[in-house]
Amino acid sequence: MRRLLAVLSAAVAAVVAAVVTLLLVGGSESRPGGPSFVVIVTDDQRWDTLSALPSVRRLLAAHGVTFENAAVVNSLCCPSRASILTGQYSHSHGVYRNKGRFGGFKAFEDESTVATWLDDAGYETALVGKYLNRYGGTYVPPGWDRWVAFSGPEPGPRPSPYFGYTLNVDGELRSHGQAAGDYSTDVLAREAVSFVREASDPFFLYFVPSAPHSPATPPPRYEARFHDLPPHRPPSYDEPDVSDKPAWVRGLPPLTGGERAQLDELRRDQLRSLLAVDDAVRGIVEALEETGRLRDTFILFTSDNGQSWGEHRWRNKSTAYEEDIRVPFVVRYDRLLAAARADDRLVANIDIAPTVAALAGVEADDPDGRSLLPLLSGEEASWRDVLLVEHLQSVPRQDPVPTYCAVRTERLSYTAYVTGEEELYDLTADPFQLTNAVDDPALGDRLLELRSQVARLCRPTPPGSGADWLPR
Repeated sequence: MRRLLAVLSAAVAAVVAAVVTLLLVGGSESRPGGPSFVVIVTDDQRWDTLSALPSVRRLLAAHGVTFENAAVVNSLCCPSRASILTGQYSHSHGVYRNKGRFGGFKAFEDESTVATWLDDAGYETALVGKYLNRYGGTYVPPGWDRWVAFSGPEPGPRPSPYFGYTLNVDGELRSHGQAAGDYSTDVLAREAVSFVREASDPFFLYFVPSAPHSPATPPPRYEARFHDLPPHRPPSYDEPDVSDKPAWVRGLPPLTGGERAQLDELRRDQLRSLLAVDDAVRGIVEALEETGRLRDTFILFTSDNGQSWGEHRWRNKSTAYEEDIRVPFVVRYDRLLAAARADDRLVANIDIAPTVAALAGVEADDPDGRSLLPLLSGEEASWRDVLLVEHLQSVPRQDPVPTYCAVRTERLSYTAYVTGEEELYDLTADPFQLTNAVDDPALGDRLLELRSQVARLCRPTPPGSGADWLPR
């Protein structure tokens, strides 16, 4: 009976989504083929930094839905961006790392993305900013009518993404220097606003600045901001007792005084660099309003992954801890959303492409994610109760985090490592993930369920890891 009810609920949700899509796609004579889209993806922005972005809060969150329980399915730049473009997990699109085998631009098959789906349907499409790690040269992927992308040497040291960088503009390389006017977020913002003003309807703009990725160089006008920001010291900061953590965490030494100071400065600089993104958001929204497009444009603001600021002694990303997988996720679409609200259901980066496809009235190519339309329309629709997170370890000395598969529910976080170690946290009782509850008998039944869910969802397992290491 439970399974029958679940099936019926899913069927009702599908019908609701279809009806909403027909109304939104077919109900606007000025937008044949569907609404326009602006998808904004920052780089390494934690979910808890929206308070530093006044324009995002005033122009997006105050008019739409803020998803407070949003996550990524691989907390690393390149695989997360591949998931945004396809709506797929790493085990579906094949990108697990930022570089090398199973990683970077060369590992991504770009023949079918949200850009090609929309371009084939008559949309004018544009990418402005960062594409995929290790991308370089003058190549322009299929589906993009306007292409303004960071282009670096391959192989070779990566240039700064803020000053002294090179852009591939529709196949032509253009270098930028060190002047204030060369600050990349501002340059990209001007390109994005120009596209909005000049593009034919309907259009798809993918705006992807590098901020606040390290080194998080701020623009000169914001260098003095946040100088008095209180230090970030949650209970998990430089966690003193990691005896219940896996070996890779136990092997991390306590933070030194210098490392603490570096993290504090990185945090300030990340927030400073995000202020330029905030300016860009304001410019894009103003351009939409001035051209009469704001009501019929779907705007989504998110990030490719989070960033640890010393929690559990960790100073990077790629883990399944909350600091790394959780991201801001805000949607404004005035045609559908009448008032601001928050939603705590579990959404992810793999839901972006299916949502865009559904609103545009095109078919997504075998996505693992789901359209957010039932949630946006306010219906009491069936929704996911579990999300997979994957990680494939690269060179151990550069990436101490072992290969893992994890699942995240609204309340629980469970990680199974290829080493045989496990982590389990009740996020309601232990939001800072201080106590590994894998041996807690009170969660024994849930642990068995989570192991089963990992074994079901993590198929195939990350390359080279085999299939027998997942607990059952």
